[in-house]
Amino acid sequence: MAPVVSYRDLRKQARRKLPRFAFDFVDGGAGDEAGLDRNEAAYRAQCLQPRVLINSDRALPLKRRFLGRDWALPFGIPPIGLAGIAWPEIDLLLAEAAEQAGIPYVASTPATVALERLRQRAPKSAWFQLYVGKSEEITADLLARAKAAGYRTLVVTADVPRPGRRLRDLRNGFALPLKPGPRLAFDLMRHPGWALRTARHGAPRFANLEPYAERGSSTQSLAQLMAGQSSGRLDWALLREIRDGWSGQIILKGVSAPQDAVKAAETGVDAVWVSNHGGRQLSSAPAPLDALPGIRRALPAGFPLAFDGGIRSGEDMIKALTAGADFVFAGRPFLYAIAALGPSGASRLIAQFASELENTMAQIGWSDLDLQDGAG
Repeated sequence: MAPVVSYRDLRKQARRKLPRFAFDFVDGGAGDEAGLDRNEAAYRAQCLQPRVLINSDRALPLKRRFLGRDWALPFGIPPIGLAGIAWPEIDLLLAEAAEQAGIPYVASTPATVALERLRQRAPKSAWFQLYVGKSEEITADLLARAKAAGYRTLVVTADVPRPGRRLRDLRNGFALPLKPGPRLAFDLMRHPGWALRTARHGAPRFANLEPYAERGSSTQSLAQLMAGQSSGRLDWALLREIRDGWSGQIILKGVSAPQDAVKAAETGVDAVWVSNHGGRQLSSAPAPLDALPGIRRALPAGFPLAFDGGIRSGEDMIKALTAGADFVFAGRPFLYAIAALGPSGASRLIAQFASELENTMAQIGWSDLDLQDGAG
């Protein structure tokens, strides 16, 4: 087996080890996937200016302060829906890796492990991500459960007024429960490791929504319930209500327009999260890295900005910080890492990102992530 030294290596191995429908679900984007491609292309188009004769013969500090806390690294693990398609109970593995590394982990509404269990595994690091669905009762109860579990930081996702139209999933006929047939049987035969793990642990499920399904409901009905979490009901007035009712910090996720970022700050959120949902909602959406500088200029100086979209390396993270982000998140690489390397994959990727960050800082003459000394 070839050594794994980069994101591309992880993706290649994950593709070999996951059934096609599972890999395509993780890997794919909306429509013709131009948005997905644009996310990554934005980093290739941006250069970093190397500086020389700046002494970096020491361990360079990677700590980053964000939302009132010092984190060990300037990145975290974002909310990832149905992550268990890559590995059973992967949400627990991600939460544990984040807790051990001292970085944030965002538990997702469509996680395959209940939010209460995830908070127990990452009591210092876990945040909760909320989809404001069609049901007011479910939304209110999710918020109550998150508060009771001890979450202090709430991430409200704003960019899902409708489910994204992901053509790979449609072509594969991907749905829960998995539909038996010759095509699925052949795919599983070619990926026995995934099939055996799934047989032992059961098919991925929307664990947070199970309490709201009728007793005895099938996975299919749970999937329909999850579809209801993609709702156009969230507006500025409702965000204000959520802000007023939540005693902790609130981040608004899925912002790409400067005017929306400004209005979010005026509504009272504690941070804005620049994102286009990993290219999974609107193929024509701008790359977050391209949108970031305009949003940074539009907001008051020092207003906290989180960021995700197309990050594949520590070097990409430096580019996002240079463009105006205060803290960054990478999603798909963590799924590939565990699919490729097993339960230790998340921790190994965190170490890889940290190494890439420090190497890039030395190359461009940064002595500190905050001061960015010598940056050109």
